[in-house]
Amino acid sequence: MRTTSSLQNIFRILLGAFLAFAGFSHLTFNRVEFLAQVPQWVPLNPDLVVILSGIVEISLGLSLIFFLKQKRNIGMLAAIFFILVFPGNISQYINHVSAFGLNTDGLRLARLFFQPVLVVWALWSTGVFIKSEK
Repeated sequence: MRTTSSLQNIFRILLGAFLAFAGFSHLTFNRVEFLAQVPQWVPLNPDLVVILSGIVEISLGLSLIFFLKQKRNIGMLAAIFFILVFPGNISQYINHVSAFGLNTDGLRLARLFFQPVLVVWALWSTGVFIKSEK
């Protein structure tokens, strides 16, 4: 089985740090900003959604950095997480909600195109796209 390259490892650690920081900000100084992204149709208290998603982000981020033997599984979980939170980004665009400096429809629309990049980043940096050698 091939291992990931140094470049992939650097990007995995960067993604892990990004996720851990974002999760921490969910629980502290960016809580109101993240509340703006919780779609109104979610049947849970928006603050609870922000807290739980912050905990998940911290867990995924630290796991990407430290659980090297499980990095492919964690990469797949991170990709799934990015897909699951995508409706919040769509909701922010459709409902014209400003948060994180995304104060125009153009900026909110541009952000939608970054989510697939995060999915690919999580999969590539953890070696999910690498086929095992026989």
